[in-house]
Amino acid sequence: MARLIVLCLLMKTKKILGVIPARYDSSRLPGKALIDIGGKTMVQRVYERASLSQKLDQVIVATDDQRIYEHLLAIGGQVMMTSPNHQTGTDRCAEVAAAKGLDFEVIINIQGDEPFIAPEQIDELAVLFDDPSTEIATLAKKIDSYEELIDEKEAKVVLNDHSEALYMSRSPIPYLRGVAMAHWHEQRDFYKHIGIYGFRSKILANIPKLPQAQAELAEGLEQLRWLAHYKIKVGITLHETFAIDTAEDLKQVKKYL
Repeated sequence: MARLIVLCLLMKTKKILGVIPARYDSSRLPGKALIDIGGKTMVQRVYERASLSQKLDQVIVATDDQRIYEHLLAIGGQVMMTSPNHQTGTDRCAEVAAAKGLDFEVIINIQGDEPFIAPEQIDELAVLFDDPSTEIATLAKKIDSYEELIDEKEAKVVLNDHSEALYMSRSPIPYLRGVAMAHWHEQRDFYKHIGIYGFRSKILANIPKLPQAQAELAEGLEQLRWLAHYKIKVGITLHETFAIDTAEDLKQVKKYL
């Protein structure tokens, strides 16, 4: 009887795959996946941080570059070559998920340019899939300053009463009528979107087939394409993230080391 209970629990266990899309040809910082950061490459740091997650059953790097592929093998990492024709990291994750078949119920897309990602942040996202109704999930963090509120590089997200995304924008949302924008963040909670995503595997398989949405084209945010078809659950995190997109960002690395 005890053995039967154990088998049933194992069958119910959700297998979660962490995928780190990593390409070499970055327009703003070429070769950034292999840039040295304190004695380790960027992609190695992301891989090692993701591997500390308590919720991921496996972590794999998805790349289209032989240099990155060989580097991951050399450090003992798991890596898969993917098509060079993908337009987004999400598409690259979908190819990995398809190759894995139905081995994993949830796929988490971990940004390859965040070498200091907190493993706890990955776990916070994974927990959202304990709710069987969750289709897609992501994280958000409370905005603490006016500068952050108006920074167009930071996507903002507004939530409904069920902690689901209503809309994402590079502009501050919602608009507070009769209040000077410099004081908006003092009047109510505003949230910035944290670029880590989780998908049910069946949902992710359909993502590359979706047509681009008008809002996506206007804002330059692919999440708006998903939002036109699916609900996006949003968890609130206290952990900050730091993405390295430019040479200027690279100069700020020392304080994180």
